[in-house]
Amino acid sequence: MRILIVGAGSTGGYFGGRLAQAGRDVTFLVRAARAAQLAGGLHVVSPHGNFSITPKLVAAAQIERAFDVVLLTVKAFSLGAALDDIAPAVGQETMILPVLNGMKHVDAIAGRFGNALIGGLSKIGGTLDGQGRVVQLSPLHDLTYGEMNGAETPRMRALDSLLQNAGFDARLSPDITQEMWEKWVLLAAAGGINCLMRGTIGQVEAAGGADFARAFLDECAAVATAEGHPPSAGFMNTTRAMLTAKGSPMTTSMYRDMMAGNEVEADQIIGDLFRRAQMHGLASPLLGAAHVHLSLYQKGRAG
Repeated sequence: MRILIVGAGSTGGYFGGRLAQAGRDVTFLVRAARAAQLAGGLHVVSPHGNFSITPKLVAAAQIERAFDVVLLTVKAFSLGAALDDIAPAVGQETMILPVLNGMKHVDAIAGRFGNALIGGLSKIGGTLDGQGRVVQLSPLHDLTYGEMNGAETPRMRALDSLLQNAGFDARLSPDITQEMWEKWVLLAAAGGINCLMRGTIGQVEAAGGADFARAFLDECAAVATAEGHPPSAGFMNTTRAMLTAKGSPMTTSMYRDMMAGNEVEADQIIGDLFRRAQMHGLASPLLGAAHVHLSLYQKGRAG
């Protein structure tokens, strides 16, 4: 099966690199600046062992036939351009596996490519360093996937076979939509806490913010419940403990991007959840505050 990795940043570079290292047929769709960085190879720094590969690269205009799997790893605010780029790579049997944050991308991909969409999420912390190397920040490297309706289909079995034993933890989920919602709740709560309070989870807790953190999580969970995907009791217990842990260095990529002055996925992670809360008539003052805060950051950055 031919795999197209859309983006060779910290997520796409890591999973694509591992797949290529394991002998899978992997091509990276990249823009000119990243292609120039990768001219000397794709280098990964990881707790599981550093490695380098010579990646196969392609530009959007060079795609001549369909791929079997398209792994979308771009930031959510780059989705529109990415969907234009991958159009020549999507055939009747292509699976599009997005690992974007939030749920806003689901309608956009399904509206454009229909049944090609499958559900997916990743759990990995990483960044690109000043040399363009992919740096994995913790041992976690999970990739989860499944049909949006939970069905076990031949294409999912084929995809699962492709992704197993490739140097990371791959898992076929019987309820990927629920897992995607729960990840969104976690990211929105953690990102809102980090960005509003300008600190790590441990710093917020030490400043007396544990009740604030729990209230933010409850607002996010209420939206998921209203949308028909109530987070499980186990998820809520684990996440409450995570977001109030003493001394925790935990930060989200949205917070790290904000502190670096970069564009953030504010609309996809916070804004869309806040809009859904309003649609359901839910009181969500903390989500609203985070939405205003990040909107002002984005406008200030733009001008």
